[in-house]
Amino acid sequence: MADFVGAIDQGTTSTRFMIFDHGGNEVGRHQLEHQQILPRSGWVEHNPLEIWERTQTVVRTALNTHSLDATDLAALGVTNQRETTVVWNRRTGRPYHNAIVWQDTRTDRIASALERDGRGAVIRRRAGVPPATYFSAGKIQWILENVDGVRAAAERGEAVFGNTDTWLLWHLTGGVDGGAHVTDPTNASRTMLMDLETLDWDDELLSFFDIPRAMLPQIVPSSDPHAYGTTLPNGPFAGAVRITGDLGDQQAATVGQVCFAPGEAKNTYGTGNFMLLNTGTEIVRSEAGLLTTVCYQFAGEAPVYALEGSIAVTGSAVQWLRDQIKIISSAAQSEDLARQVDDNGGVYFVPAFSGLFAPYWRADARGAIVGLSRYHTDGHIARATLEAICYQSRDVAEAMAQDSGVTLECLKVDGGVTVNDLCMQLQADILGVPVSRPVVAETTALGAAYAAGLAVGFWKDTDELRDNWNESRRWQPSWSPQERASGYANWRKAVRRTLDWVDVE
Repeated sequence: MADFVGAIDQGTTSTRFMIFDHGGNEVGRHQLEHQQILPRSGWVEHNPLEIWERTQTVVRTALNTHSLDATDLAALGVTNQRETTVVWNRRTGRPYHNAIVWQDTRTDRIASALERDGRGAVIRRRAGVPPATYFSAGKIQWILENVDGVRAAAERGEAVFGNTDTWLLWHLTGGVDGGAHVTDPTNASRTMLMDLETLDWDDELLSFFDIPRAMLPQIVPSSDPHAYGTTLPNGPFAGAVRITGDLGDQQAATVGQVCFAPGEAKNTYGTGNFMLLNTGTEIVRSEAGLLTTVCYQFAGEAPVYALEGSIAVTGSAVQWLRDQIKIISSAAQSEDLARQVDDNGGVYFVPAFSGLFAPYWRADARGAIVGLSRYHTDGHIARATLEAICYQSRDVAEAMAQDSGVTLECLKVDGGVTVNDLCMQLQADILGVPVSRPVVAETTALGAAYAAGLAVGFWKDTDELRDNWNESRRWQPSWSPQERASGYANWRKAVRRTLDWVDVE
């Protein structure tokens, strides 16, 4: 058998290709950013053709750099930014519109109308999520209603939909020449269109958005030896590699963190933050503002579910300091700048750029920095930005405990922001529990590799994956209970200041 497994990780700001050995160790990678297109306030788009081009480049570069080819890979997994919506012509391969990104809020009227007339309750019960701008269905509806010719093309069976996993899988397996139009339950559960119990598209939910069923990809298990097909010789792998795994990025990170038992949780720190708690084969309905989602489904097995707390803006708040406010020139400088002050000085930053996601679900919220005086410096704003990442995670942890009865004893963390030691210390302080980072922090790609490798026997079972997990660093809480309670009370007061800022019909 080949010695390695590959993983394409198509994220919100970049695409990377990573190669792992049997021990779950990184062998090679290449990564490229893509453009963030911001045509109006609240609108966020990507160019799907740029994403496909960057995907091809990172694959070729990583393989060439390490003198590897398709024959060295036992399998390929794909993981992706979820909810981001692509609609394209299956005959030409051309997108009808830029991809509408999960952060985009242009569908707020669609979401609020669903909530007003009672259809939101049906969506919650059947799909496990609230009607919100976050999810794919409203974005598909917007394209059907606002881009000339798409509705007619969809009725003819020419216009098809996919999140970015489906877009890449289609290209990798042939594109216009018979590419596989497939997705997995973790991605499908982020659309507002899939029934959590049947793992199939639901006709009533489709009717809410007037979406033709023929647009949608086939839903197949997240780890499957036969469902996805193989790469083509004229593609970026220059040979046939079996594609056997597909997971939305946050579910992939849960697999990468080997959270296979009910009650195990992880928190991924990327553009946004995403905390998932494995609830096993039981569907747990949230009463505290969380999402019920599919965690993964392995071929021949029952689906495993999770509670999720999705936070829109965390790492991207640091990017905002860099790109818009320009008080830092790199994300890494946020830690140095924040260390120039001993505390936040009473400053709180709620980065509700796209409204507030879990557990609030308030599309009317907008970002606010509160508590400012002439005393405060850019150091206080930088520290408040890092604390905002951690306070939003505490909001989700509190809701998770309320829904599940499970109180965190240790939080497993991963993602790019976890290299910021100050931020991780603040997370331990604000939560009041230890924070643990694994040796392989990029667990999203690792989870996609695990799903793919399990399907072909590269790894025999999940116990073997657990043996691969090793801790890199652990942060212990240092704040007193009084400091923790006072800080969180002030955070909640700051959140209230962001509400009712924009009118949502």
